[in-house]
Amino acid sequence: MSVVQSIRTAAAAAIKSLYDQQVAETDISINITKPEFEGEYTIVVFSFTKFSRQKPEETAQRIGEYLVTHHPELIAGYNVVKGFLNLGINNTYWTQFLQQHYANVNIGIQPANGKKVMVEYSSPNTNKPLHLGHLRNNFLGYSVSEILKANGYEVIKANLVNDRGIHICKSMLAWQIFAHGDTPESSGIKGDHLVGDYYVKFESVLKEQAEPIIDRALENDFQDFESTEIEKLEKLVNALHKPEVKADKEKSAKIMDDIKEMSRNRAEIMQQAKSMLQQWEAGNPEVRELWATMNSWVYKGFDETYKRLGIDFDKMYYESETYLLGKDLVTEGLQKGVLFKKEDNSVWIDLTADGLDEKLLLRGDGTSVYMTQDLGTARLKYEDYHMDQSIYIVADEQNYHFKVLQLILQKLGEPSAPGIFHLSYGMVELPHGRMKSREGTVVDADDMIVEMVVTAEEKSAAAGKKHADFAADELAALYETIGLGAMKFFLLRVDPKKRMIFNPEESIDLHGFTATFIQYAHARIKSILRDAGSVAELHNFHYSGDLLPLEKQLIVLNEQFPGVLAEAGREMNPSVIASYIFQLAQLFNSFYAEKVDGVPTHSIIKAESEEKKKLRLQLIMLTAHTIAQGMKMLGIRVPERM
Repeated sequence: MSVVQSIRTAAAAAIKSLYDQQVAETDISINITKPEFEGEYTIVVFSFTKFSRQKPEETAQRIGEYLVTHHPELIAGYNVVKGFLNLGINNTYWTQFLQQHYANVNIGIQPANGKKVMVEYSSPNTNKPLHLGHLRNNFLGYSVSEILKANGYEVIKANLVNDRGIHICKSMLAWQIFAHGDTPESSGIKGDHLVGDYYVKFESVLKEQAEPIIDRALENDFQDFESTEIEKLEKLVNALHKPEVKADKEKSAKIMDDIKEMSRNRAEIMQQAKSMLQQWEAGNPEVRELWATMNSWVYKGFDETYKRLGIDFDKMYYESETYLLGKDLVTEGLQKGVLFKKEDNSVWIDLTADGLDEKLLLRGDGTSVYMTQDLGTARLKYEDYHMDQSIYIVADEQNYHFKVLQLILQKLGEPSAPGIFHLSYGMVELPHGRMKSREGTVVDADDMIVEMVVTAEEKSAAAGKKHADFAADELAALYETIGLGAMKFFLLRVDPKKRMIFNPEESIDLHGFTATFIQYAHARIKSILRDAGSVAELHNFHYSGDLLPLEKQLIVLNEQFPGVLAEAGREMNPSVIASYIFQLAQLFNSFYAEKVDGVPTHSIIKAESEEKKKLRLQLIMLTAHTIAQGMKMLGIRVPERM
């Protein structure tokens, strides 16, 4: 039982005894005591005055007296500041906690709670390599999975690969036209990068072909368009010339985007790509063979990147295998009257009564859209695992999509609907701005990995770090650990809901809010422990003396880790752990570096007594385990030496 839970239990008993009131322990508000006041934890007593019929100060005073009298093994003293009861915890509690947990490498891990969750993350398209945006997604999905697992959940890490659709056909068509048979082996280019190059090539040709169509449309020349499109296009072009639209930059840009998109769809190469998609869905052998070949190149490339990043999955889903299930759901929805058809045979659902809009589920030509395949995948995932919750790690640009997905599943009566949860996160940008796949300005994940490892080496050299006793492979592994750790920590230390700018230069700093700072603290502890030699005698040692302020603070902060881990699980927010582990590393550094008159206050190897040496060895062992466990939740390795 944690100290906070122990205080809640004792406080509930005090209230029952003093006021004959049954208060739920979860309703007792307990905070960490503010630094300017004495004590470790604070009970907020304002809500108790309704039955104590006393002023907040008097209520706090009575509860404090009761706790000191009846629970001296837990509460050593108290003080009252208005309606806040600040409690000093008995030193014996902290030293007992230290003795029980200093060797616990699994600190914070909870037993199984019987609940099952699936976390779907990564979800790449097979028309391009993983990029910087995917990195935040992968790190967030992996970390949330590990945090939930540590909190007792059975977790299935899933990856839904977007391996079909018009974007895939774009790469395939461009390869057919321009590649002259190039393969990853013949070109020396990693498979996912090779396919991505042809996606960019397609977009380049499409832009060239679309520009004259756009120009003609703006001149009211609609020869390139079908009759069903002309009326809509005329309205758009006419609206663009209205004075009130010209004055509204946002509205005019939206109209211009619509005109451009309609023009892009009429370009010859886009028509060819659409034809290829229809052939794919019809099972054309040649198209399917090319699709399978190019996807195999991409999968191999993805696997190499995942392995280097330390990312894994328990289950792979492929949209090529789930989109037909979505079509089955659409058919069922039509039969139930939940969905309807329009004149062009396209299938829709009307969500206007729910404050949304009409949503397309099947095109008039019979091809599916993203929502179709997401419906099918939701059914398949639930049939496979019957999980309590299905978590989707997807950027906040898709907030509306997932609101609609859950609502459609509810209307179709799917049992998976209540468990749908969209863990939305903000986009990642670089200091020079946003990346665009179509224009080939995306930063590849592989390139970013290389840059981070090189930066780690350069920063180590600049900091004067000497690694003469490291073997070449050990040193390479260290730079990989530092570089990847820095990138993961930088992308996870920010609340997922917030957009962020990733700056590689800022992510590796021995003195900043970085993984490198934390890794160095861990390596320093390991160095001290190596110098100390055997620690077997610590097993039966229990300290009974006084604790210096920083000794107590370090034990207190370590004791809070399980609560931090639980909070991170409730909020599905790894930044909670990142902030905590950084604070712990800071406190350890203060503990280690503090001196009075030039003499170390907390010397370990040369401690003032054998008892203090053993106490501090237990304390730094516990700190190392907590740091390692916290960083593990973020998917970050901690080195034994740096």
